Amino acid sequence: MATLREIRQRISGVKSTQKITKAMKMVAAAKLRRATDAIIAARPYARKMQELLSYLSGQVDVTKYPQFEAREVKSVAIVIVTADRGLCGAFNSNIIKAAVNHITTHYAEMNAAGKVKLICVGKKGYDFFSKRDYEVIAKHIGVYNQMSFTTAKTIVAEIVDGFVKGEYDKVEIISNEFKNAVQQKLTIGQFLPVVQEQVIKTKTNATDYIFEPTSDEIVSALIPKHLNFQVWRVLLDSNAAEHGARMSAMENASTNARDLIKVLQLTYNKARQAAITKELLEIVAGAEALKKAG
Repeated sequence: MATLREIRQRISGVKSTQKITKAMKMVAAAKLRRATDAIIAARPYARKMQELLSYLSGQVDVTKYPQFEAREVKSVAIVIVTADRGLCGAFNSNIIKAAVNHITTHYAEMNAAGKVKLICVGKKGYDFFSKRDYEVIAKHIGVYNQMSFTTAKTIVAEIVDGFVKGEYDKVEIISNEFKNAVQQKLTIGQFLPVVQEQVIKTKTNATDYIFEPTSDEIVSALIPKHLNFQVWRVLLDSNAAEHGARMSAMENASTNARDLIKVLQLTYNKARQAAITKELLEIVAGAEALKKAG
């Protein structure tokens, strides 16, 4: 059984840890508020841009745009978006497991042939895949320290350049989408080639719009903006989801620390009572021995 001193030291250690987890929860909550505002503001713009591009793609010849080129998939690039730091529950491990399972299920032969290329955004994903039998062609670490739209443009430029050159025929993104402070939705979506949605006109929605400049010019200008902003939205979603996961994880850790302190305090009290009882018994036994001796 642990001594009273050891139990006191353990209680002190758990209390110190609890102070850290409470502080981390408060920091995550403050960052979550800003990250939530950013992603809520970005989503409507991203959605409208996608709707406009989907509509216009049905009005023009998209075959002249390489971003729309659908070809036989002989190689694939997967963008895996994780966090740079841990202490956020299963946030990173869920993405890594999903990515491994996705590659094993859909691209096992390609991966064995070296035709699956990974682009890791976030240190945790890079640390995992770079040490295993995967080909990591690019990494982006520290992007969440100072969120910048320029970072999204840099990532997109790398992805599009490889796609246009034929280094891979399809690009997918695996990331966490922010739902609320305690929930994240793991998403796997196609990034390239751009999916051309069928535009169906009904009698109630048969309006033809006149675009100025021409539809072709708008599509040409809209494609890079759309791709850049989609990646920017993914980064904002992942950032907000990470702070939500960390806040939830630190709250659980603080609660567990509080429960552990209660258990340790009870153990300490029992051990102290046992020590006092033992001392009293020794005193009584000594007194009885003195009486008999006298």
